[in-house]
Amino acid sequence: MIPRAELLRDVVADLRIAASFVTILPVASSKPAGDGAIARATWALPVAGLLVGLAGALIYKISIRFGLTPGLAALLVLATTALITGALHEDGLADTADGLGGGRTRERKLEIMRDSRIGTYGVCALILSFGLRWSALAAIADPWAVMLALCAAHAASRAGVPAFMSLVAPARPDGLSANAGSPPGRSVAMAFAVGTLALALALGPGKALVGLVLLSLAGLMLARLAIRQIGGQTGDILGAFEQTGEILISLVAAASFQTGH
Repeated sequence: MIPRAELLRDVVADLRIAASFVTILPVASSKPAGDGAIARATWALPVAGLLVGLAGALIYKISIRFGLTPGLAALLVLATTALITGALHEDGLADTADGLGGGRTRERKLEIMRDSRIGTYGVCALILSFGLRWSALAAIADPWAVMLALCAAHAASRAGVPAFMSLVAPARPDGLSANAGSPPGRSVAMAFAVGTLALALALGPGKALVGLVLLSLAGLMLARLAIRQIGGQTGDILGAFEQTGEILISLVAAASFQTGH
């Protein structure tokens, strides 16, 4: 049996690794993570997402308190969350759209995805991502409901990442995803549990189930597309998966709170 103090240290270490993996916050340990540490820590990705969502909710609350409209407050929320994450997921979405949409061969698609420049497909993907998320938050309007929506979206969208990494092999031997490794089953299950709990508490069991179904379908579609076109997943694909999940849960939340359920 693992001593309580050691277990607590492991949990804190995993949280720091997860936060450093999806944000630019200076929380990573100065001690290099051992082999498999990042993969094991992926269970904490939805917890890190929850913190990002809470930061956005705080900005929304302050903005409304100072008299800004829900639309302007929602825009500040998106700017805040993109700043905290270093726009990592948005970058992944744009690169994925450019690579899968613009390249003709597997090699060319991977080359495009590594190019720091953004193309037409990437621009369109970002416009749609920001536009849909902004519309959902602005439609919800109520600060408490916005907080629930943000926490659900940011936690749940990252909860499926460990499963995606585990089930879909890396497309290349190097890069962010390949270096992280394949998460163990325990981390996959824990991340799923945290994400599901966040969804259920924020949106209720019914809408949580709808969100889970949509996330699963989106993940299966993206996995199939990635395997067929580039032979697996990359860090950019994972970013695109997170963004897709964030959009879907935000829309489910908007529909839920608009109908009063």
